[in-house]
Amino acid sequence: MKILASLLAVAAAGLVAGCGSTRSDGPDVAVVLFPGVGTAEQLNSGCWATFFDERNFNGGSLTLVGPVELTALDKGSARELRRDIRSVVTGPRATLILYEKQFLSARSVGFQPATRESGLVEKLGFGGRIESIQLRCS
Repeated sequence: MKILASLLAVAAAGLVAGCGSTRSDGPDVAVVLFPGVGTAEQLNSGCWATFFDERNFNGGSLTLVGPVELTALDKGSARELRRDIRSVVTGPRATLILYEKQFLSARSVGFQPATRESGLVEKLGFGGRIESIQLRCS
């Protein structure tokens, strides 16, 4: 639930259009659209990244649809997003870059299209703390 609330706070803080939903019969699920054309169309485009709050693609999930740059994750409950991402899957046309510092700076780790990373904290190498995110479409 924390990851869902966190990214929704980021979307509100960034004054971008967003759409979220949750399911009561399983893990929390959210889809956030940037800039927002329609869920099916954007997901079918293949430019998305799904974040999970547990290792091995378990727990609550959130799908970020790009292209988008989130230059700071320090507003309100968005701070939790930095700690709650434990695994990630990228779409077939998505390149994801996670940064150690705000404004897309300092050390970064990139993920190519169609990547499945089950242990994100270990892959990051900078303590698992994420301060900004960039999602590019190819």
